Amino acid sequence: MELKIGRAIIKKGLEVLYEYSDVDVAIVGAGPSGLTAARYLAEKGFKVLVFERRFSFGGGIGPGGNMLPSIVVQEEALPILRDFKVRYQPAGDGLYTVDPAELIAKLAAGAIDAGAKIILGVHVDDVIFRGDPPRVVGLLWIWTPIQMSGMHVDPLYTMAKAVIDATGHDAEVISVAARKVPELGIQLPGEKSAWSEVSEKLVVEYTGKVAPGLYATGMAVTAVHGLPRMGPIFGGMMLSGRKVAELVAKDLTEEVYAVRA
Repeated sequence: MELKIGRAIIKKGLEVLYEYSDVDVAIVGAGPSGLTAARYLAEKGFKVLVFERRFSFGGGIGPGGNMLPSIVVQEEALPILRDFKVRYQPAGDGLYTVDPAELIAKLAAGAIDAGAKIILGVHVDDVIFRGDPPRVVGLLWIWTPIQMSGMHVDPLYTMAKAVIDATGHDAEVISVAARKVPELGIQLPGEKSAWSEVSEKLVVEYTGKVAPGLYATGMAVTAVHGLPRMGPIFGGMMLSGRKVAELVAKDLTEEVYAVRA
């Protein structure tokens, strides 16, 4: 029995890595913006892969309200909650409370049911770029426990037509690209201190392409554009995820038509 168990895991696990070594969209980070983007892109028929460095979903949702079992979204995000069948309660002043465990579970299930693939325990180490002017065309990655141990292991490759940084406050993928591919012309001023009502609007407004093939969503947007943070309100994160999905879908569709023409 042990031999059969081991072989089943090895065979299927390697098949998954092989199948998803080349995708339409690679999303780094399975937080609110990354999972939202994954669902809407997968629903449009794109091959979507999400890398998450932890062994769980949700990003900052779980501990979002200083570890209290409630987080907040604003009215503008309610259509997304309805799409994912997440229950919510009015809290006054256009705000609504959501159970963080339910939001995590249903965002992840929504992305997976739409066809997105999520691989846990992955640390993205670098980007792949091509061309002059350069374009981001993929990612280099290792398993998170290897990265945490400090051991040197050469990474594996995942090619993608579009890469979305949904890593949060540090914009980890964009930070690597800015440092190692200066030709991309990326500036990374870092996020400012909290101003929730302004940040919730600006994060969505500034969501989008950072460089050819590379996009920012969620808190990564604040780091790229020097915007204020917002704290435990998550509507802007989901709205940002939906917007980046729309932008990436539009760009990839236009590129396909351009090639055919």
